[in-house]
Amino acid sequence: MRQIGQDVSELIQRGLDANIKIAVTGLSRAGKTAFITSLLNQIQYLSTHRHLPFLAASQQQRIIGTKRIPQRNLMVSRFDYEKAISAIQSQPPGWPAPTRDVSETRVAIKYRPEKRSKRLLGKSLTLHIDLIDYPGEWLLDLPLLEMSFEQWSAQQIQRLNGQRQPMAELWLAKSQALDLNAEADEQRLADIATAYTDYLHDCKAAGFHWVQPGRFVLPGELAGAPVLQFFPCLPPDEYRSRRSLTTNYDVLKARYQEYQTKVVRNFYREYFATFDRQVVLVDCLSPLNAGQDSFIDMQQALVQLLQSFKYGRSGLLSRLFSPTIDKVLFAATKADHVTPDQHAHLLHLLNQMIQPVWQDVSYQNVAMECMTLASVQATQAGYITAPEGRIHAIQGTTLSGDSVTLFPGEVPEKLPSPAFWQSQRFDFTEFRPQISDPQQPLPHIRLDAVLEYLIGDKLR
Repeated sequence: MRQIGQDVSELIQRGLDANIKIAVTGLSRAGKTAFITSLLNQIQYLSTHRHLPFLAASQQQRIIGTKRIPQRNLMVSRFDYEKAISAIQSQPPGWPAPTRDVSETRVAIKYRPEKRSKRLLGKSLTLHIDLIDYPGEWLLDLPLLEMSFEQWSAQQIQRLNGQRQPMAELWLAKSQALDLNAEADEQRLADIATAYTDYLHDCKAAGFHWVQPGRFVLPGELAGAPVLQFFPCLPPDEYRSRRSLTTNYDVLKARYQEYQTKVVRNFYREYFATFDRQVVLVDCLSPLNAGQDSFIDMQQALVQLLQSFKYGRSGLLSRLFSPTIDKVLFAATKADHVTPDQHAHLLHLLNQMIQPVWQDVSYQNVAMECMTLASVQATQAGYITAPEGRIHAIQGTTLSGDSVTLFPGEVPEKLPSPAFWQSQRFDFTEFRPQISDPQQPLPHIRLDAVLEYLIGDKLR
């Protein structure tokens, strides 16, 4: 009888928001690992510190205690919080290593419920939070599910302009020397695929975000597998697949289709069907630093991602995987790398970039919000005296260890026009974390607002 009562109680608690899965991803260099590390760190101190004024349950002193607990999915790597927090709190402080594969962690928050329906279950309840971290490069593979090999190849070749063109020279030279109608030569295909992969790595190093396929630069357990040994190419003249001969083009096309089915589709089927909420982190500042080509590339990558990453009934994800996501947060990271008076501009810029999908997502009853944040605050804001008067400034320590005080520049409120780049110069310096007290929560900007948006309703 007691067991039946426990089972019924657990069932009711599941229906009353006792578990939530939050997925975290973002475009390259957005700071996913730092974000999850700081989120866990803030949660760790919930019951002992009132450091999160915008998290209602904390301000109302309804948090009883928190702890990290073993994850349920034993087939996924554990998020290494200890290693990440150690890097941030080391001497000198540093940033944790970036995401290279899927990882997961679980945390429990015991709280006093506010809702009458929950109080009927007892004086305290526990919310279990699963945080899943996965590379944004894999997210950019989603559009491949709706593209044939021919369409994808044409798109990639069309993008070979500006700074990308010289980086692609070796791959293009090898690819153009290949007879696509000849009998398949696996060694030669692997060699050209390596050149294409090197090109993608060069693009990423130069500040570009749209690199496809994403697994080529972050292969995980697929490193060296033939499914990652293809590259874009246009169909040969008078091409037709022949039963008597497997051509180079046949193999490339087959591997692309295998990548679609076994890598991209399986990844989203396995994970997205279970997510409740999604965080997408975006670094808007690095592309502004890198210049027009990099910024346009980031904007196009984000739009491309959003056109497919829809959560309503007509969206690609719904048609394939029936996701349960009901809230999406887009966050512009590194808000501490600009002065406080520029935070509103940073928010407006992010809003402009995701505007194409906002109305559609809202129509499908999915809540969506944009914020600016700093997962770990690396600078202090203040003022400096200049010939034109007193101006906003930030002070911090650069990655090379130099202490600087500067005004990094104005963030454009709107998407920059081509003429904008002729007159604007940015200096969004990269900073290391501040020295912090290991016995205190990490300094941050707006993570309390983030937590309220993501889990505030579950703690009522």
